[in-house]
Amino acid sequence: MPDEPSGDRDFSTLYRATLAPLRRYLTRLLGNSSEAQDVAHDAYMRVYPSLADKSARRPAALLYTAARRLAINRLKRRSISPVARDAFIPEMSASQEPGVEQQVMVRQELTLLEEAIAQLPEGCRNVLLLCKIEQLSHREIADRLSIAVSTVEKQHARALRLLRAALQGRLES
Repeated sequence: MPDEPSGDRDFSTLYRATLAPLRRYLTRLLGNSSEAQDVAHDAYMRVYPSLADKSARRPAALLYTAARRLAINRLKRRSISPVARDAFIPEMSASQEPGVEQQVMVRQELTLLEEAIAQLPEGCRNVLLLCKIEQLSHREIADRLSIAVSTVEKQHARALRLLRAALQGRLES
């Protein structure tokens, strides 16, 4: 569109390039795809003015920062004033809470997992975290780390293999 202002064109480009990864990131952070969609929309609305006036040097970074802050605020509000969907059915909401024993076991397993991840070689650890935490594709990880996609695939497979071995040894003992 020749009559389209360049700010709108920049926003359109940013939107197309970041929508899917941003929603994946926010879904992982919030645990709810509907909320992730709402937060992504709000983040785009906050970033748009800086694209229109060309004040954003790194629009994608600005977008992710805005989205992360909005998500954190939403999580804080959720913890302050949780909306229980089963508030009128106490039997259902009470039965969904894990017991103390289960909570302790989960914390212990999480600690073992964190220790095992910390022991991974740096390249494997970076690839694993980008893949599992930020939910990036192998191509996106390769671009971010400036390495070949085949290297990302090998490091990801190696990280999973090393984690499996480390966790099997620790959980069996």
